[in-house]
Amino acid sequence: MTTYPNSPKIVKGGIVLIDAKSGATLSMISLQYNPEKLNRKYEPQAFGDGGQGNALRLKGPAMETLTIEADIDAADQLEFPEQNKDVTEHGIQPQLALLESLVNPTSAQLNNNNLLASAGTLEIAPMEMPLALFIWSKNRIVPISVKTFTIDEEAFDTQLNPIRAKVNLSMQVLNINDLGFQHRGGSLFMNYLQNKEQLASKVGGAALSSFGISSLPP
Repeated sequence: MTTYPNSPKIVKGGIVLIDAKSGATLSMISLQYNPEKLNRKYEPQAFGDGGQGNALRLKGPAMETLTIEADIDAADQLEFPEQNKDVTEHGIQPQLALLESLVNPTSAQLNNNNLLASAGTLEIAPMEMPLALFIWSKNRIVPISVKTFTIDEEAFDTQLNPIRAKVNLSMQVLNINDLGFQHRGGSLFMNYLQNKEQLASKVGGAALSSFGISSLPP
């Protein structure tokens, strides 16, 4: 891909996996090309009992779902096979495998649970995944869980390694109702919410005259 010396630096979007307790970075998934669209869906958490006086009450933050469609393409790397031997040998399978790790426990976790079950352990805790953070600029760093994930492999090399794919990823933003205030992800959500409040405060106030009225009804 051709670059020019005066081109502005493009910030990448992606996902970072961290240890929820220590905060240590475990792995990073940088999107090869920033998607053209980011779809955001909100479901307000209304009080919901229908009682008089409760229509304006909320149980907590709205449920937010983020959806992106990203392209992964090995064409640029395959132009220089000697410099990109992994791509030449495996295509884009390493990138796809890293994405798939978002929705699968590790083989070590599965083997450990199997050993516990074989030893007669009555209660086996569910396998805990790393904390995934979706990063889309410095103002949008949010803890997420993957809801749905599809991969369309669109082209292959002579060894049937995928060399071009389209990935559709739907993610639920995890808030304090999901994680709690003491969890590292809960703190990151609160920071995300506070960033939104600060951005909203930068919008200038409108005059009632812009709506064609001089005052509100009593």
